[in-house]
Amino acid sequence: MPPLKISRFYIFIAIILILLTGCRASATPTFTAAAPTTPTTVVTELPPTLEMKAEPGAPGLGDSLYPHLGNAGYDVQHYTLDLTVNDVATSDLEGTTIIEARATQNLSSFNLDFIGFEITTILVNDKPAEFQRSWQELTVTPPGVLAENEPFTVEVQYQGSPGEMDSMAIQIQTGWITFDGGSFVLSEPDGAASFYPVNDHPLDKATYTFRVTVPEPFEAAANGVLKETIDNGDTTTFLFEARDPMASYLATVNIDEFDLETSQSEGGVPIRNYYPSGLPEEMRKPFARQGEMIDYFSDLFGDYPFELYGALVIDLEFGAALETQTLSIFSKAMIDANQPEGSEQVVAHELAHQWFGDSVSLADWRDIWLNESFATYAQGLWTEHTRGREELDEWVRRLYAFVREERESMSPPGEPPGDRLFNQGVYSWGALCLHALRLEVGDENFFDILKTYHERFADGNARTADFIAVAEEVSGKELSAFFDSWLYSEELAPIPGMGLEAK
Repeated sequence: MPPLKISRFYIFIAIILILLTGCRASATPTFTAAAPTTPTTVVTELPPTLEMKAEPGAPGLGDSLYPHLGNAGYDVQHYTLDLTVNDVATSDLEGTTIIEARATQNLSSFNLDFIGFEITTILVNDKPAEFQRSWQELTVTPPGVLAENEPFTVEVQYQGSPGEMDSMAIQIQTGWITFDGGSFVLSEPDGAASFYPVNDHPLDKATYTFRVTVPEPFEAAANGVLKETIDNGDTTTFLFEARDPMASYLATVNIDEFDLETSQSEGGVPIRNYYPSGLPEEMRKPFARQGEMIDYFSDLFGDYPFELYGALVIDLEFGAALETQTLSIFSKAMIDANQPEGSEQVVAHELAHQWFGDSVSLADWRDIWLNESFATYAQGLWTEHTRGREELDEWVRRLYAFVREERESMSPPGEPPGDRLFNQGVYSWGALCLHALRLEVGDENFFDILKTYHERFADGNARTADFIAVAEEVSGKELSAFFDSWLYSEELAPIPGMGLEAK
């Protein structure tokens, strides 16, 4: 049997059938099949669209201390806050926050952290969305499923005055605070939700635009670069761009009548300081060496991580300071004109946070020592830089004596309680840990550890385990026992190189 000839015959027949089918298909949108007897035309419909499987985003990111802070299911890329303050005395305002995000799962609904205000409209991808509120949780149900990895926008329009909000971490008011003559924002760790809808956890960092309109003669100061000032007649609009990723608790908006002073570090970092009008010159002196501090810490930790820096002083006598990104905030009570060296240490502390806390942010609030201990030890480093190593040693001895005497009121640095997050264990005790590490590995390794840690996690998040891994990698030493004794033991570890022991 000649298989080759038969094969060619069937190939020829198949080609004819394909050509005929193609001609029919081009003439009509139906598919036809020839039966051996009577030809039958079969119309094939496309299958109905399958419903996308979607679930709500979780109303928390599972932080070990504050599991309900933040929200899962999406990743915010950028916030635009458009705030028009109608009455500075009451902070009555009209707000529009636009959130540009990316879904990290198929979302049927998602949560934002937001307290107070009357919400007038919520749009998702420019279409009206349903929403409901329960305390801090604002649950938004879009008109359709948001597909995983797809970008989407949320626009929330609201009005009213920010209500008083007590922090979960410390029994003080947090977020947007109104005082006689202006307002300010200090939000660590949970106050951002008091004035804008937000994914309120450091794990979801984003860039920001602030457009703040205030009645004359008031001014606004916020994070980032002032791009535009618009005179509207009776009001003024201030447009700021914060173009580096920022944790939500570091976002700040401040309203007052300011004296603005600008300068630049020798290394080229622009500096702008906002002082309340009439602040005495002697209370501005602690900020005079900011440029020198920026350049010194850049040598120790790596290049300054943002576009600019500066300070803002609140015209109130209460003790508070916060490293709000690119614009640290200080109350008047934190600036002692009679003790400029002590006030300089506070300025150094908040500046050091720009590297450790702002650029390298926490992945979990339990690791707050990575922020506060590093900034506290930077105070000692500034003392060493300006007054010598002997003064640093004396600073360490005083700090050790303080922790030894007061340690019953402190938690170990790596185990802070949720309701006393900012106890001295995460400041002073943790700073002693860093000095002990320096003695353990030597100066060269120690400062290489700090630079490597910042470089590796800049613009992102880190945990204690990440820092320990870098310390072991750079030093070549196994340090788990060292860190266990300093971070998790109830007993204050000794510093043998200095003869310091807990009694």
